[in-house]
Amino acid sequence: MAEPVRITFLGGLGDIGRNCAAIECGGDVLLLDCGVLFADETMPGADFVLPDLEYLRDKADRIVGCICTHGHEDHIGALPRALDWLSFPIYASRFTLGLIRKRLEERGNLHRTNLHPIGDHDRIRIGSFDCEFIPVTHSVPSGLISAIRTPQGVVLHSSDFKLDLNPVDGRRTDLARIGAIARDEGIRLLLCDSTNSEIPGSSRSESEVGQVLKGVFAAHPDRRLVVAAFSSHIHRVQQIVDAAVASDRLVATLGLSMKRNFALARELGLLRLPDQMVIDVTGAERYPPERVCVVSTGSQGETRSALAMAATGDSRWLDIGPDDAVVLSSSPIPGNEARVARMINNLVRRGAHVVHSGQLDVHTTGHGKQDELRILHTVADPEYFVPVHGEARHLAAHANLAERMGQPSDRVVVACDGEQVELGDRGLRNRGKVTTGAYYYVNGQMVEDDQDLFGERDLLGTQGVVTVVVAVNGAKGRLQARPRLVSRGWVGADNVQALERDGSDEVAAAVEAHLASGNADGLERVVRRAAGQFVSHTTGRRPVIVPVVVNL
Repeated sequence: MAEPVRITFLGGLGDIGRNCAAIECGGDVLLLDCGVLFADETMPGADFVLPDLEYLRDKADRIVGCICTHGHEDHIGALPRALDWLSFPIYASRFTLGLIRKRLEERGNLHRTNLHPIGDHDRIRIGSFDCEFIPVTHSVPSGLISAIRTPQGVVLHSSDFKLDLNPVDGRRTDLARIGAIARDEGIRLLLCDSTNSEIPGSSRSESEVGQVLKGVFAAHPDRRLVVAAFSSHIHRVQQIVDAAVASDRLVATLGLSMKRNFALARELGLLRLPDQMVIDVTGAERYPPERVCVVSTGSQGETRSALAMAATGDSRWLDIGPDDAVVLSSSPIPGNEARVARMINNLVRRGAHVVHSGQLDVHTTGHGKQDELRILHTVADPEYFVPVHGEARHLAAHANLAERMGQPSDRVVVACDGEQVELGDRGLRNRGKVTTGAYYYVNGQMVEDDQDLFGERDLLGTQGVVTVVVAVNGAKGRLQARPRLVSRGWVGADNVQALERDGSDEVAAAVEAHLASGNADGLERVVRRAAGQFVSHTTGRRPVIVPVVVNL
């Protein structure tokens, strides 16, 4: 009997983010991606969310490496935190490694890993795993499909992918190689991107966006063009600078990540632009508007992003006004719609003309839709299938698509974070939860898993806080001074003094009644209840009540 292969999903099955899986065989653990999930409105104050890396704590000395399929944060962003306490080599394309190196240098833990560049069609051993890397088209350069040969056959991981017949860099998803593996060896298990599994048809080619962008540039010959895109989307940036050069515009970058990625891509030959066409954004104002194109971060309206700050007049480098046309070359990520709309309104108030994906096709997805998924399934012809990279609805839709194509339902396994599937001689089975799949929230320098924290922050942010300070003499059973109520964010300045005075009286009465009973215990509970009842009765609000009892 051959050694079984176990795959534990530490993130990415239930969210589009924090992608990470641990593949185990023969005592070795191979990680597949290690990304973050960006915090949403349900996580106030959190920066991002890590995969369930606690599963690896007792396996730390068995990790033989981490394959990073491409350079998006939801696939590489957790590496700096993981390498705080783990140590393992990282395998990725040169561009992806360039992005990773910068993050590890900033974190100060580059010494805890070795970075191994891999190229298209490279085949190497990582521990006991025989790994081949196949080019794939996505919205970031140098993405890789992984064909991992194990004692149980080939495990094929699609990475994030689309089938673009006319990619900007000419680098197509290599279906021929996938087909050859399927024909010669067979693909035992397919793990496949589910992001657009609900959407019929095929994705538009990235090259089509370039033609639209050229039209936008031509339509604004007398304005400065400010084009916002994801800083890792070098194919989009290439088309922006192509349109700029064609209209004799000089190119400046705005935003730290755009500046870094722009330079890295040029260094690696992934972004082509004559040196004489590049200027620093600090000098952009010296040129006539029609001679300048600024490529910026902030297309999602992030609060401190370069474009959002320019939209509110807070940018050090860019003063947006009537001479500007601003192009948002992206679509709002679900949950960001209100933030993007607010930024657009701010730009319009400053006199700029704004172009976005709701008006023109200035964006296309990097993930394959249903027709592309069908093609990959047909070419790979896997014995077993697990949908990955998606929310629950995406995974279910992808499983349904595979079954409609003829994949037997008992050979399709829908898993979720924390679950482990085992590929053995008798097939594929879901072994259920082997770890919690917990969210680990990064709050500044802290990592926490307490979700109740966000409930408190939500109350603080929407209802405010009332602090009640009570001084008592427990030995004599009496109140030493009038209780003091101090509030923030509870009610407005016109009402706060009177309410704090009346609330103090209510708390004093409750404390005196409690002490008169001869019991000095449980005073914090008495203070919280009295203050809470007063606050709720008089204002109908539910601020956080913080009782402070001082026993003199």
